[in-house]
Amino acid sequence: MIDRVVLDTSTLVSAAIRIGSVPYRVLLHAFATCEICASVETLEELERVLLRPVFDRYASRKSRKEFIELYRRNARIFAVDDSACTNVKPPCRDPKDNKFLALMLAAEANVLVSSDQDLLILHPWRGMSVVTPGKFLASSSEPMEE
Repeated sequence: MIDRVVLDTSTLVSAAIRIGSVPYRVLLHAFATCEICASVETLEELERVLLRPVFDRYASRKSRKEFIELYRRNARIFAVDDSACTNVKPPCRDPKDNKFLALMLAAEANVLVSSDQDLLILHPWRGMSVVTPGKFLASSSEPMEE
């Protein structure tokens, strides 16, 4: 069985602007071994954040757009409506991150990879792992228990 993984925006931005970093290696590993899950909302957030001018000094706008398109082509898109995000139980202490939890439910994902403490504090969330990029890589060949 192929694991389904959700990569949050912080992980993807780091992967896009820091080639060779742990988040970059997570993305490569996920492309090779997992089904990467996304939603319209998570893709919109990735594009909105990654195309901010503050990231111009790390990677060209063109390469960041190419990264977004590569990710979009390789992720499986799951439908997540607004009510699913607002009714997530238990919710994240940052309501903007509920979209990742709702996506995990819709996709029946095994793991959410994040460096956001608002999400990490939830591990395990409804039986699903919420782990850092480093923990994901270290645990990729074994169950992700705390």
